[in-house]
Amino acid sequence: MRELRARGGEGGLPGGTVPLRRRLHAGVVASLAALALTVSCANSAAPQRSSPADTASASASASASASAAAAGSCDPLRSLKPLAHMPTPGGRMPSGTAMERIVARGRLIVGVDQNTYLFGYRDSDTGQLDGLDIDLVREISRALFGRPDRVQFKAVPSAQRIGILQRGQVDLVAHSMTITCERMQQVLFSSDYLDSGQRVLVTDTSPVKTLADLAGQKVCTARGTTSLTELQRARPKVRPVTVSDWTDCLLLLQQGAVAAVSTTDNVLAGLSAQDPATRITGPRFTYEPHGIAVPKTTPELVRFINGVLAHLRTSGTLRALHERWLGPYGDFYPPAPRYRD
Repeated sequence: MRELRARGGEGGLPGGTVPLRRRLHAGVVASLAALALTVSCANSAAPQRSSPADTASASASASASASAAAAGSCDPLRSLKPLAHMPTPGGRMPSGTAMERIVARGRLIVGVDQNTYLFGYRDSDTGQLDGLDIDLVREISRALFGRPDRVQFKAVPSAQRIGILQRGQVDLVAHSMTITCERMQQVLFSSDYLDSGQRVLVTDTSPVKTLADLAGQKVCTARGTTSLTELQRARPKVRPVTVSDWTDCLLLLQQGAVAAVSTTDNVLAGLSAQDPATRITGPRFTYEPHGIAVPKTTPELVRFINGVLAHLRTSGTLRALHERWLGPYGDFYPPAPRYRD
């Protein structure tokens, strides 16, 4: 077994396995720190780029998704227009808005992952949270307060992301979350900040090349995700095994308890980086845009976040963050944003 686990949590929310740093092959035990803290950045790298065939498959899936959206009343790639005039960072926010309440409180409260390497994970050396999603939250804090560290992070499993928003326990969720029409009935999403697609992770010694090769076998995924839905739809059928966190899937794969892990390839990239004795295989069989989620009661916060993302795009910061965290895996950079109303 190449990984040991440590558990922790706050406010009744379970913790998760502590991701290994990329260079480690042996087991690591780390204590989980408190879940409300200011976090710092760490460099990472990963070994393999997506192939041209994967990119072509993703493009075909994107076209199919856009066509389906055009035929119906929902388009997951359209978000609310950014604010016409963004307030000055650290200055007065528009009266009566969620932004004004957040600034008055003195901190932004965000639901995040602490178990997905490259996106939201707890660094085993520093005990701090890091990753692409965490860096985006810092930029939202900077736009609100004029500084990136006014954030209270709450670790939340994938299955609880929508519930924690609807109960008002967080201002937003930045948790590698796919935008879907079904979810848009429950929460609001920012514009797309990352595109990926579902693939399969197996051990280096596995003969599996595609999802179809896993017919009748156990495949691990996380509860409350689009990945589980896709596995349940798969033909030929596989046998989904569900867990709370993606690092639990990696452990089951290392133990031989499942034949594969299946989710979006951006998440699989982080799992593969933790264990170089694994590989990502097969073409993408879904198209999955990712957004930051907020309660349906605060559309002005979506417009504010979209203004932040628009600035990050035009300044080159969003591209730089993608290159820093995901560049060695291929191009997950999203298309130009599309807005409604």
